[in-house]
Amino acid sequence: MSPEPSAPDHAHGLPGFGVDEFQQVLLRRMADHRPELVEEALRRLGAGRAAMREANRRWQAMVRSRTFPRGERRYRLVLGPPESRVTRQVGDLPCTALWWRLPLWPDLRFEVLLGPDGAAWNEWLVRPDPATAPPLRTTADLRPWGAVVDDVARAFPPARPLEGSAPTRWGLAFRAPDPDGLPQRCSAEFTWGLLQRWTTEPEPQPSPGTEPGPGSPTGPGSATGRAPGPGAG
Repeated sequence: MSPEPSAPDHAHGLPGFGVDEFQQVLLRRMADHRPELVEEALRRLGAGRAAMREANRRWQAMVRSRTFPRGERRYRLVLGPPESRVTRQVGDLPCTALWWRLPLWPDLRFEVLLGPDGAAWNEWLVRPDPATAPPLRTTADLRPWGAVVDDVARAFPPARPLEGSAPTRWGLAFRAPDPDGLPQRCSAEFTWGLLQRWTTEPEPQPSPGTEPGPGSPTGPGSATGRAPGPGAG
């Protein structure tokens, strides 16, 4: 179903905490893997690391408070009314996906998936139009912050979900060719749905009479997870 515009809502606002501060909350987790990209993003926001840490501290205190709203109301307070909402079937359950536009990632949307009871089941960055996804054909096309979970899953099926190292992190295991066309086993890590780092390992090539051995991490996203230049959100 196509997204439907949300009705205007003027009863929102949290003093001293809005879209910029919320983006800093997302950046705080990404700083663990991509400090150089986070520094660039903070400069665009006119903020520093101290402000980012304070925004994250305030957010964590608010979400742990028994009096702070939950579900959709929580995000309306901070981000205003959602840009759109989509009814989505998850198994046998009707759910609602809410989308907000964030200035740091204009091509993406921050999605909150609400269960039938209105509780937030998932929160991450998604691409509203898959046609705008970057072309991902080989491991060389992967770029930090250049893709979301669904971009990679669609480009290299079948991808297998991996448990993240924190609630805001997700992982994918998949196979993709390197620039020379050699198959690689890949493991990618995402924070708030945005690609952060990955490792690659050559696919074992069995030959008669020999035992295939595991390869070493290769490619721009291996080991340190570094790649040339940031990707566009």
